[in-house]
Amino acid sequence: MLKCIEVTELATDHMEGALPARQALSVRLHLALCSFCRRHFRQLSQTVGLLNTLPVEHPAIATEERIVAGLNPAE
Repeated sequence: MLKCIEVTELATDHMEGALPARQALSVRLHLALCSFCRRHFRQLSQTVGLLNTLPVEHPAIATEERIVAGLNPAE
């Protein structure tokens, strides 16, 4: 059976449906037995839900160009 730390590390992939079937089943089994990990998943799900309600803001072109230039100081 998976340990809490392993389930925590797999949380995002599990929520996105990116785990192989056997691993996803192991996570679900652990969640059925562990209230701490269920709470963690619930909090993570709520956080993602709240973040998805925020508007996407794009920086001004000049700001974006300064950021890119800062990432490539050799140019």
